[in-house]
Amino acid sequence: MSKSKLVYIWSLRNAAADQAGQYVDYKGGSRYMKSPLEYLAEALNETPLGDIYSLEGVIYDDDIDSARDREKIEDYGFSYQPGRKWFYPPELKVQGRLLNDLLIAIPSKYRTLPLDAPERPRGKSLFERQLLDKLLELEAEVVVLDGLLVILDELVRPGARFHRKIVNIHPGITRLESPYERRGAYATLDALHGARGQKVIDWQTMETEPVNPLMFTGASFHYVDNGIDSGEVIVDVLETPIAPDDTILELRWNNFNNSLFPALYQGLMVLAKERTHTRELAGEV
Repeated sequence: MSKSKLVYIWSLRNAAADQAGQYVDYKGGSRYMKSPLEYLAEALNETPLGDIYSLEGVIYDDDIDSARDREKIEDYGFSYQPGRKWFYPPELKVQGRLLNDLLIAIPSKYRTLPLDAPERPRGKSLFERQLLDKLLELEAEVVVLDGLLVILDELVRPGARFHRKIVNIHPGITRLESPYERRGAYATLDALHGARGQKVIDWQTMETEPVNPLMFTGASFHYVDNGIDSGEVIVDVLETPIAPDDTILELRWNNFNNSLFPALYQGLMVLAKERTHTRELAGEV
């Protein structure tokens, strides 16, 4: 059976905040901050995942014309330049191709508009249509989001071409019924406060209220809908212990290595089994 064509979508500014591809301070020493994309490239090269999927493209939505985006990734830039930081080893190959050669810029330019600007919905719709065109060009069958800092809508609506074909890897448990639930952009910080017996009730003022400490966090691999980390969960991994004196990057490192990378691998394997089952029912296998 032919490999499923995989496309990856991320925001460079989110990876820059993680200091991806760099050594970060860790408990008096340092550790290398491997990004989920670098982990996936290695898994496609070295594990059975590479017999199932082929990585066709890596899309990023950062806007070179945005002063805010340029500031957030100023240490890296929008493409690899010798002598500057990069998000992974620049010579890294995935399935025989340079990962850098797979990078595709589709900037979400609508983000520069005020939230109440009448042109903003049209700009967001244009961005999603551009994504759709590229996904169709790449013949994408599975799309993985990693730290994409925009909410998709048209691409993931029921009946849309990529409904239940786009998944997200999130650094927190997304099931509402779980006591460890941590949705949204502040998932890691929320977990760290939780280990300190605090619940942030206002992220603008950072007002907190006391709660019983929770000393673990994890990751969820889930389908994408038009909410915030609210899609159906495919795989959860809850294997990251939290020390109350962890820094954000220390906890981020632990969660990537203990929970998020395993959830990404397991989730893609589950998807592969589901796709095989669907094809068998359709008589395609």
